[in-house]
Amino acid sequence: MITANMKVSDIVKQLPKAADIFRKNRIDFCCGGDILLSEAVHEKSAPIEALLEEINQLDNGSSDGLDVQYLDNRSLINYIQNKYHKPLEEEFRNLMPYVTKVAKVHGERHPHLIEMKTLVMKLRDELIEHTKDEDDNVFPLIIEYSDNPTEELRAQLQPHIDELESEHDGAGDVLKRLREITNDFTPPVDACGTYRVVYQRLAMLERETFQHVHLENNVLFERL
Repeated sequence: MITANMKVSDIVKQLPKAADIFRKNRIDFCCGGDILLSEAVHEKSAPIEALLEEINQLDNGSSDGLDVQYLDNRSLINYIQNKYHKPLEEEFRNLMPYVTKVAKVHGERHPHLIEMKTLVMKLRDELIEHTKDEDDNVFPLIIEYSDNPTEELRAQLQPHIDELESEHDGAGDVLKRLREITNDFTPPVDACGTYRVVYQRLAMLERETFQHVHLENNVLFERL
């Protein structure tokens, strides 16, 4: 039974599908998830009683049926790389032409689309560099430390973890701004098909990024 006195991040670890409820209610479960649910509720979310009722009706498990809490560090890293890192560059490559087109065609009437394009480009550049650093440098060091947990390796690893968590915060801020200026990724009634596709893809990118960051901050890094 999920209660108001449980941390938001712990709720998502226990019930991964709760992430969808938190995202819908603008409750940060990845970077800002280290607070009690009772403290996370705000004026734009549902009341605490409604949230608890919805969460406690969920079945236990993630959307793909895998409970990552029980993966060892090496397996969890492999899962993160295959599910989130590898598809990321391709998704941005496919998304950017649509973002650019919408900003060019509709930006004069909808100026927020110009900012949207700038934010998506910023997010792309930062996330691609971030995941490359993880793959090339930090994840191998985590595996080395997991196999041989010495104080020397721990001291070497800690600054990397701190930096990655700070970068996660930055990505979260960009996504929050994107949600604000797009009215929760809700296109205007007269929006064309491309306009709608961009908003749908951005909402999906937000969902995947929040899950990605949650697995790193609240599962992998917390173990270390």
